[in-house]
Amino acid sequence: MKYNPADNRELAELTRAVRSIAKEGGDFLRAERKNFKREKVEEKNSHDYVSYVDKESERRLVEQLSALIPEAGFIAEEGSGELTTQEYCWVIDPLDGTTNFIHDNAPFCISIALRNREEVLLGVVYEVCRNECFWSHKGIPAYLDEEKIHVSAINKLNDAFIELGLPYNFNAYKKMADYLIHTLYGNVGGLRIQGSAAAEICYVAAGRFEARLEAFLGPWDIAAGSIILKNAGGRITDFSGTDSFYSGREVLASNGILHEELLHIIHSFNP
Repeated sequence: MKYNPADNRELAELTRAVRSIAKEGGDFLRAERKNFKREKVEEKNSHDYVSYVDKESERRLVEQLSALIPEAGFIAEEGSGELTTQEYCWVIDPLDGTTNFIHDNAPFCISIALRNREEVLLGVVYEVCRNECFWSHKGIPAYLDEEKIHVSAINKLNDAFIELGLPYNFNAYKKMADYLIHTLYGNVGGLRIQGSAAAEICYVAAGRFEARLEAFLGPWDIAAGSIILKNAGGRITDFSGTDSFYSGREVLASNGILHEELLHIIHSFNP
């Protein structure tokens, strides 16, 4: 069936179809993980890996999503498409958390977003290890499966559970990472590094964490999670506090309450 995302009713139906596609893709990842051949892993950049599973997952997603909106373009991590001039564009990560997947470690997920030229219209993130589907679309709350989710009400940094990302661009980010760990460790409720930006932004949306910080991501890492987080009452910006986070170069996702305090910490970094 083909859909018109400009129609609110069809947008809801489209989101249901994307959820089914994401879950089917998750079934593929789960099955492949059981018989995964690590010797077939390729290194795209230093410590940045891709496998035949990423590529096949992306091929399947592109094929299925193309049937929903044939005229839509694609921005995908493993190279299916690029920045386009089409009215609609799918932004997908066929396997976010590849290093976790390779090592049989959670979490890893599929992330699918649809955007037009102005904004993200829908987001679906299916976390394979916990069999959880986070989703939302324009004009509604955010959901985990069939339950509404909302960011936490924690308002003190000392109580905050915070996730940090360590990007592959370690030469450019190491000083910032050292600074964040040094500044936050012992002054927050806890720090974690899990390795799947798409899933972790959804964890902030669900109130499991208060914030997540990372730089040098791609748009496929954060597009779906961004609408899920915002519709769950959270906030997502770049490190300057603006909306230019969509590229993924700098991403602070939070419950909103602690956002300005965390921006102040980021701005205090002096390399």
